[in-house]
Amino acid sequence: MRRRRASRPAGALAPPRASLVAWLVALLLTACGGADDRDRHSPTVPAAVTAQASSATSVHVMWRPATDDRAVTGYEVLRDGTTAKTVPADLSMIDIGGLTASTSYRFTVRARDAAGNLSAPSAPAAVTTPAVTPDDKRPPTAPQHLTGHADGTGAANLSWGRAVDDVGVTAYDVYQEGTRIHSVGGAGTSARLTGLRPGTVYTFTVRARDAADNTSPDSDAVDVTTAAAPGAPPSTAPTRLRAGAARASSGGGTDITLRWVPPRTGGAIGAYQLFLDGAPTTTIVPGVPSPEGLTSYTFTVTDPPGTRYSVKLRARLPDGTWGDFSAQPTVVVP
Repeated sequence: MRRRRASRPAGALAPPRASLVAWLVALLLTACGGADDRDRHSPTVPAAVTAQASSATSVHVMWRPATDDRAVTGYEVLRDGTTAKTVPADLSMIDIGGLTASTSYRFTVRARDAAGNLSAPSAPAAVTTPAVTPDDKRPPTAPQHLTGHADGTGAANLSWGRAVDDVGVTAYDVYQEGTRIHSVGGAGTSARLTGLRPGTVYTFTVRARDAADNTSPDSDAVDVTTAAAPGAPPSTAPTRLRAGAARASSGGGTDITLRWVPPRTGGAIGAYQLFLDGAPTTTIVPGVPSPEGLTSYTFTVTDPPGTRYSVKLRARLPDGTWGDFSAQPTVVVP
């Protein structure tokens, strides 16, 4: 016998389809945290915005990172109120090019979160680009006598001697692992770097620039090791790593020679792992250290002159694990 479907009471109406859809949407919103869970809070305003003329047609803008109740996803850099660049959240500096020589500009920065909320613009940073020098093709000399020291667990202070240029130095750029991380004006000879990791060794170099955007060679490198976090074990990184390059004696390619001081581990170091440009390249079996306590290793490359390598090492510790990474200097093929 077929069962009859119960009939709807007289006068009762079927729920409207639109109401059913709205009920389902409300149910889904509740399950996902509710409509009121949307992010309506804007990030804080980026602080300490500076603008430094790097050349006659470019300006280097830096700022202190903003914060957000969830996460900052990027920044907008505005030139005279119009967006000139957008950058990801992990950057707090950018070069703005395509400018006009001998011209005044005002730069502001605002932060954005994943929901599209924007902070208010920062306080403006004013800058005037220098006059163009079209015949200037000579780069400045390298900055001299670079020194540095750590300031606690997350900062470092650098200072250097002035570079010389036939027209004039307009900026000094600080590099770490081959990447520019800071710039100061041509009148400056020091920089304070923040946002570093505790108990980490960093290698810094400085280059000078002039108004025609000619860049000097690197200064000598300086290593700075930040203080370890409270309770952290001592570092197991090789120290004083330096890299030099010379034409190979065989006449083919370039010999790159590394020298470093082994870490103190309480036992023998069985091997080192060499990284070039951040990628593992080979395992080095160490020889007998020199009377100065230095270990060395030479390898040959065939890349053209001007090729840059960023190098770093870590040691295999007596317990078989890999230790901390060394500083990461840069070497240039001559």
